[in-house]
Amino acid sequence: MNIKFSIVSIGAVAACISFSVRASASSAGGSGAPEPRNVPALLVSEDGKTVGTAHEWESVRRPELFNTFMREEYGVRPAAASERSRVSFKVADERDAMDGKAVRKLVDITYSGPCGKLSFRAIAFIPKTSKPAPAFLLICNRDRAKNHGVAPIDPDRREKSGFWPAEEIVARGYAAVTFYNGDVAPDDKKGGCRKGVFAAVEKRSARNAESWATISAWAWGASRVMDWIESEPLIDKSHVAVVGHSRGGKTALLAGATDKRFAMACSNNSGCSGAKLNHINLPKSESIKVITKSFPHWFCKNYSKYAGREMTMPFDQHEFIALIAPRLVAIASATEDHWAGQHGEWHAARLASPAWALYGKKGLVADAFPPPETPQQSGSISYHLRTGRHDLTPYDWKCYMDFADRHGWRD
Repeated sequence: MNIKFSIVSIGAVAACISFSVRASASSAGGSGAPEPRNVPALLVSEDGKTVGTAHEWESVRRPELFNTFMREEYGVRPAAASERSRVSFKVADERDAMDGKAVRKLVDITYSGPCGKLSFRAIAFIPKTSKPAPAFLLICNRDRAKNHGVAPIDPDRREKSGFWPAEEIVARGYAAVTFYNGDVAPDDKKGGCRKGVFAAVEKRSARNAESWATISAWAWGASRVMDWIESEPLIDKSHVAVVGHSRGGKTALLAGATDKRFAMACSNNSGCSGAKLNHINLPKSESIKVITKSFPHWFCKNYSKYAGREMTMPFDQHEFIALIAPRLVAIASATEDHWAGQHGEWHAARLASPAWALYGKKGLVADAFPPPETPQQSGSISYHLRTGRHDLTPYDWKCYMDFADRHGWRD
């Protein structure tokens, strides 16, 4: 496949819409802070034309970028995976919870594919309010073994984890919804792309270069939960955020890019191949070479050809984030999480912002890389840096809910 790209300076892109996206050393956090280099132009189409309107973005540039990311990074889904008529729901249990403040629903979601069936369970705690509640849907990528021995999404709430503080989410007036990604497709590089939804959708002996992989499968699972949410009268389907941490953060961005029903995507410490820019020198952060060797099942096979080519590859993650415009995006980093590349995540948010300007909106409103615990939330892109390690914490959840509040989700 031949892919043509036009690469121009960041200044040229900014000049197209009078939006400065080149960060100086001072605006990147101080003298000597890393700066992006040779970044692919977000608003220049493959035939070299400047994209200056929302219509041109929707009709030309966004489809170009979307197809590139599907074919070159996350994989192309088969048509059967998009047929919503194949999905059904059954409420396995419904009861009062949280001292009568919420309704708990356990929902079995079944996909009847051309080659078999897949069922997985969603858990929902919905606050008892006078009108449908906005919701946060967590793509949970942790089990008990990976969460300090605590079940992170215990539906009985005997075990509670800051990874999914359901009580706090409900107390803020939001529905807390989740599912375990491994129930959709196992996180297994030896057989993960042949089990779960893959086995239900198609008979597969071997993946080709563009075949979809597990991150796309997990994002597909989030969309099937969204199918159920649309049928649930207690939840406000127009205000649903999809949330993920680490590999789940990559998945949340992909869910936001592939499914416009999500009004917000929250990417927590997603790093390489998530919210982190590649065209920036961050020696302590994960590389494409490392991630495709360690987790080849997360991406389509084409992606491995960009290993070691971060500074010259013809697309980058700011363009991936921009696919969600003009909806909301929240990106978070942690001070000790150098593997995720904090500056790369912040710069990607800045460089994605011109897509929001096409709609008359502001993306990330920020003049400098922030100190910890100082969220930048004035525009349609939120960024915060949290003190601590690679994790999803109650503070991160607070920032995501604060951002939704800013945009009137509970008005």
